[in-house]
Formats: sequence, structure tokens, C-alpha cells
Amino acid sequence: MTSRAASPGRIRAPARPRPEVSGRLLIAGCGDLGVRLAGRLPDRWQVTGLRRSVERLPDSLEPFAADLSDPASLSGLPRDWDAVIYTATPDARDEAAYQRTYLDGFRHLVDHVRADRLLFVSSTAVYGQDAGEWVDEDAETAPQRFNGQVLLQAEALARNAGGCVLRFSGIYGPGREALIERVRSGPVACRREPPIWTNRIHADDCAAALAHLLHLPEPDPVYLASDDAPTPRWDVLSWLAERLDAPGPQPEPDHSHDSEAPARQGKRVSAARLKATGFALQYPDFRSGYEALLACD
Repeated sequence: MTSRAASPGRIRAPARPRPEVSGRLLIAGCGDLGVRLAGRLPDRWQVTGLRRSVERLPDSLEPFAADLSDPASLSGLPRDWDAVIYTATPDARDEAAYQRTYLDGFRHLVDHVRADRLLFVSSTAVYGQDAGEWVDEDAETAPQRFNGQVLLQAEALARNAGGCVLRFSGIYGPGREALIERVRSGPVACRREPPIWTNRIHADDCAAALAHLLHLPEPDPVYLASDDAPTPRWDVLSWLAERLDAPGPQPEPDHSHDSEAPARQGKRVSAARLKATGFALQYPDFRSGYEALLACD
């Protein structure tokens, strides 16, 4: 990424930080991922966690209470940072909530602060591929749903501000165990053929990827973060059911003859670009990640 002079209300492009860079870090929208990230950073980082309710932040973080959708609440926030990471998530799954969080909130923050490095957390929802194709950072982004469309607009804001975008696939881990609970209360209906491809990444690997990019000299504008094993949903459900001694998936009726449209098969995510920078996953596939979760039950 190239450097350029900062203008008022605009985040400066990264200035070639050294791998051992340290300083003042702002994690905006500091929830589970932000706390996990802060917990793996060396002590030389001074970390501030920004969120509406700061009571649940660990004592190791400097709290700053603000509502990103209200620019007035940012008035007391320092403007200059060594790094800013935007990990905010919407409080509802509708278009208005996504716009408040990813467009309004992010724009308010970018207008207020300046930093040498900006990381924006996005999602593989920005892709519209649905026939089992492989996607990487150069694949077309033409999302059909509002969540991907809003995120794509927010990514443009981040990149125009000189930032780096990290697109996560489906995140699971402690506190994100919905699939385990569904299988436990199964059986879960699922089509077996053609396969429905799924992609996931453990929350600890998400935090590790953010820490990696925080210290990486001259990161590319966009990275994908996902494990090494895109897997048909049927196979994931079957494996979990066996491990939980629960009913396996139940085949869905075949309605392919009722429509000329091809069956939706999802996509397969390649994170080769991130791995090429030296990043290594702790949980390279769903089995290793879910084994760790189940061991904590």
C-alpha cells in the first residue's frame, strides 16, 4: 500500500510499519473478536476498546464508551492513533442496522480519527457466487443480499481511507456454538447432493489474523481469512452428530424438478494470499476447531 499525506477527517495510508511496531491501538466496536485480539498482543501495545457498554471489557483495555452511530459521542476520543481496527457488528440482522454500523458508524469514525494503519473487518458475504465456485480476493463481488451489499460499500470507504480489508468466512468458537446446539436438538434437514459448500474460521484464528496484519509490512488492500477445508454442510452435520451421539442430518426432499433454476451450492473460499504472508491457522479445518469446542463442554 502506498503512503500519502493525510487530509482532515481522513485516515492516513499505512506508513510501512516494522514487524515489531507498537503504540496506541483503537479497537472500535470492541466485542468478542476485539477482546481476543487484545489478549494476544504484546504489552508494548496500549489498547483502547470502544463500545457502547464498556463494563464487560477486561481491565487490560482502556475503555471508551461511545455509540458509533452518534458522532457527538466521539467528541472526547483522541484523534491520533498508531492503528485502528474496526470490528463493530450490527445489533440486528436487517439492512437499517447494517447501514448504521458499517456505513454511518464507520464513516463517523474515519471522519474523526487519523492512524498509520486501518483494518476493517468484513465478510465473505460480499461474494454472490453460488454454484460451488472457488473465490479469492480477485473474484467478482456481486452480492445478492443486503448484508454483502452494505459491506461492499463500507469496504470502499476503508480502502479510500488507505485501509486494509479482512474478509472472514463463517466464524465459530466459544459463544458461537449455534450449529452444535442445532445438531444436539436435531435432526437437521440438509440436502446431500449437489453439495452445499460451507466455509468457516475459528474465532481464535480470526484474532490471530488481525494481529498478523497489524504487524505485517505493506499489507495488500484485501485479504480473505478462512480455514483450509471448505466442506459440504452435510459432512459437517454428520461429523458433529456422530461426535455428539445425536441424530444425523435428514435429507431434504428433492424439488429440483419443480424449478429450472440450478440448486444453490454456495462457494469455496481460498485464503492462499493470507497464508502466503506467513500466517498459519491454529485450526486448519472444522474437525480440529470443533474438537476443541467439544472438549470444553
